[in-house]
Parts: sequence; structure tokens; C-alpha cells
Amino acid sequence: MRRDRIAEDIYTFSSDVYAQVVSGVILTSEGSIVIDTLPFPEETREVLAFARERGRGPVRYVINTHHHSDHTNGNYIYAEAEVIGHRLCRQRMLTQGARSLADAKRDTPELNEVELRAPNIVFEHDMFVHLGGRSLLITPLPGHTDDSIGVMIEGDRILFSGDAVLPVPHIVWGDTDETARTLRAVRTLKPESVIQGHGDLLLKGELAEEIESSIHYLESITTRVRELVQNGAPQAELQEIDIESCGKSRVPLDGLVQFLHRDNLAALYSRYLKASNPKVRSQRR
Repeated sequence: MRRDRIAEDIYTFSSDVYAQVVSGVILTSEGSIVIDTLPFPEETREVLAFARERGRGPVRYVINTHHHSDHTNGNYIYAEAEVIGHRLCRQRMLTQGARSLADAKRDTPELNEVELRAPNIVFEHDMFVHLGGRSLLITPLPGHTDDSIGVMIEGDRILFSGDAVLPVPHIVWGDTDETARTLRAVRTLKPESVIQGHGDLLLKGELAEEIESSIHYLESITTRVRELVQNGAPQAELQEIDIESCGKSRVPLDGLVQFLHRDNLAALYSRYLKASNPKVRSQRR
């Protein structure tokens, strides 16, 4: 697992096992704050061991940037910590989490010990956490999911964006317009750096170009998939919409972004097809 020192007493851990998903640790004089856990217990325990060894007190808070299991599976390992998340994050985990976890355990024995633990501190708008001289702004960043949030470390101006910022936006569970609005909101927060939910750190000088690239990508896939549906083209023609033709590289996340891109196209095709077909809409009702 890769560990990086981002600033004084601020570290990130990137999974070697699953899609370079990121967990963060903030060390303070009164204990530690963890931002997102990792999907597999072994790696999460490495992060916990680091926080306990290098921290000056227990892990006080775990902040979940959204409900997806690759960011929340390890909540139960931080037994001494309060877990913070959006109100919808808790709701999604309590209504969908048990079934999703049971399905995952059937396919992945390494998850057998995982226990569902939803946030016990929730919020709906902005929230502030103050600990050991550190101040954190926790703010909604919907788009990837409706419960997505970001965590801005004030002073350092470091933003943990969760999956609101990714090398390629992923909107299968979300909305393209809302994702674009959130990306613009990230820019107005004026972070010095952004720690994405998966992948590499974005520095201030890279951020504007990356956000514009992502917004252009969303506009491109929206336009092209809508045109296919309007022209009655079969779903197989989505294969002709290459990720690079939409302005994004196929390289990040060891090529996984190509699968995210295909997911996006399929999700948009299904949405536009249902919206354009009264029979499909009536069947849904």
C-alpha cells in the first residue's frame, strides 16, 4: 500500500488491492481523524496501526465521503471513533448496505469479517469539526452520488474530495449536471490541492485544467449518447465512443478509467432510452 505525506501531519494511503482508493489520516494533538476507510480489512488495519503509532491519542473521528463500500467497509475497525457522514450516507447504508455486503461476501471471502457500521453523526448542509488545532469544513459535493461530501482542511486548504473528483467522472449512481455543478463548486473552494477518492493528488496548478477537462467530458458523453438514442442506434454503437475522443486519457488508475467510461455510456443510454420511450415509462409506473 502506498503512503504519502501531503503536509505536516496529513497522510494518504492508496490501496494496492482495489482501484487505488484513498484513505486519509490527519494527526492532531488530541487524536487522529481518518477520512474514508479502505475496502479490505488488512489494508484498513495498516492505516489504523499508523494512526495509533504516530498519533497523539486515539482515532477520534472517521469521516465517510459517501456510502460506497470501498470507502466505508472499514468503519467497524475504528471501534473507538465516531463516524461522520451525510444523512443520506447513513440512510443508504442502513437500507442497502446489509444486502450489498452480503452479496460481496459471497463473491469475496476476504470480506467475511466485515461488519456494517453506518455513521452515527450525520449532517445535511455544512458541518465543522475542530480537533487539536485543526479545523475541517465538511460540505456536500453531490453528483457521483447524492450523499457525496468533501472535507476541506482549513489553513492547509487541502480538499479530500471523495469520488466527487476522479480522473474520469463516474455518474452511474448520480447525475451529469449535478456533477458538473459540483466540479465548479470545488473550483470556488480554492483548494491548494485535491485528494481524489481514487488516484493521484491534484495540485493547485493542475486543478483548473482538470476540472474543465471533466466538465467537457460530461458534456461530450451526454451529447453523443443522446444523439445515438435519438437516431435509434443500438447500444452496441456505444463502443464507438472512445474515452480519448471525449477528452480523457485511458491511462489513469491503471486503465480502470476505461471501465468507468463504459459504465457512464451504458447508464446514459438507458436513461435517455427510457425518457424517449413512452412504453418504457408507462411500464415503470
